[in-house]
Amino acid sequence: MGKTWMAAKRRDYYYRKAKQMDYRSRAAFKLIQIDDRFEIMKPGMVVVDLGAAPGGWLQVAAERVGDRGLVVGVDLQSIEPVHGMVETFKGDIRKQETVDKLLAMTDGRVDVVLSDMSPNISGAYATDQARSVELCEHALSFARKTLANHGTLIMKIFEGDMLRQFLWSMRYDFEEIKLHSPKASRSTSSEIYIVARGFIPQEREAPVAKPAAKKKAPAPVIDDESGQ
Repeated sequence: MGKTWMAAKRRDYYYRKAKQMDYRSRAAFKLIQIDDRFEIMKPGMVVVDLGAAPGGWLQVAAERVGDRGLVVGVDLQSIEPVHGMVETFKGDIRKQETVDKLLAMTDGRVDVVLSDMSPNISGAYATDQARSVELCEHALSFARKTLANHGTLIMKIFEGDMLRQFLWSMRYDFEEIKLHSPKASRSTSSEIYIVARGFIPQEREAPVAKPAAKKKAPAPVIDDESGQ
């Protein structure tokens, strides 16, 4: 089984292209395709990459923000140095000490939060999706603390029963939420990417002037571009 898997991997178009272009993983092309589609990262921006190892997304982000920008990556595993304005460290985004360190490294202001985090696969899909959602909740929590006004959050999530409920939980935070499946995602994968743009810092929202009848929560602006 191992030999078959390796043979299929070597035949994979994006795996071979990543090797040719010196990207650390085929996943780099997922971010390239997402950013080409939505035009998110620009020169001078501050980007944080959660679950950044081995560094493919860091490489792409560094190319897009240039020498005037900053890219910070964190992962449970050590990350080899990446060329450009990139800083990395080993940490767990689920722990407050990691969040505090990221806040210090970015001065608490980030233009784009990226998360390609994936749970350890158990084989029980309901469990794996729940763990994927949990990781996204941590990414969203970090984004709420750090994103600049109109900032962007891009994160991977597994499709399933919990997806729509999670998207609904973001309805006050972003002006636009899209589901997108880049071509570089494998056809057999259940992953999909949330692209949330137009961050609305909650402390900047106008307070209610006086008590009034309860209003229904606004429907989130959610578009499905997954093609599924």
